Amino acid sequence: MPRRTRAPSLKQLCYFFIACLFLSSNAGAGTFSVIGQSRWVHVAYVFDGDTFRTRDGERIRLLGINTPEVGHDKQAEQPYAKQAKLRLIQLIMGKSVQLRLDKEKRDKYGRTLAHIYLRDGRWVNNIMVAEGLAQVYIFAPNFYRADALLQSESVARNDMRGLWKSSRFRVLDVSGISSRHIGTFRLVRGYVKDVQKWRFKIGKLTVSVPRKSRQWFTPADLPHRGQKVLIRGVIRTSTSDRLYLALHSPYDIE
Repeated sequence: MPRRTRAPSLKQLCYFFIACLFLSSNAGAGTFSVIGQSRWVHVAYVFDGDTFRTRDGERIRLLGINTPEVGHDKQAEQPYAKQAKLRLIQLIMGKSVQLRLDKEKRDKYGRTLAHIYLRDGRWVNNIMVAEGLAQVYIFAPNFYRADALLQSESVARNDMRGLWKSSRFRVLDVSGISSRHIGTFRLVRGYVKDVQKWRFKIGKLTVSVPRKSRQWFTPADLPHRGQKVLIRGVIRTSTSDRLYLALHSPYDIE
């Protein structure tokens, strides 16, 4: 006789239903790498607007953003650095917060990279950007919720909130680039010319995609001649004293 199949119990059906709900609720949440990689920590000390230490001594760096530098050693404090630090203190100091990780868990300084959520569900990284106290700063392969951060930054920039009031952070027209901008992270706007495979120019600035970053780009991510673009990155000089900027992810160009 053929073996009879036992019908699933009510308890088994309940477990299956709950599992399906969990998977469907996370299907559109971003990269799959984030699912199941979260934990709670207690905040003991805030260093600046994007870095803090937990009660256990773990150093945490907020993913996807960069806030103005506080003054240290011989480096002068940047505009809105104090406001960014005070706001992060107000949001998380002494509280338990949730870390949500992406694909790359630590930076070269050994800090844990994370999106931070409060008990009430608010997303701290996005709050800092939306209030004009942080710029979007995306590095591959950590692309989780990058689109949402860029949208919040666009609104904050258009409304001239926080640091966007300062000439130090305001979008720079390519015609206004000079040697004083070398070494600074800037948003630069201009029209594309002299397009090559992994390189193009806007004004006197050469923009390129380094070999190690090309895996993250598709042809559709790169601009065409005559297109107006907004790019983000550190302005540098080449060995021939030409200004250039490297794109490290598709989110560095709009």
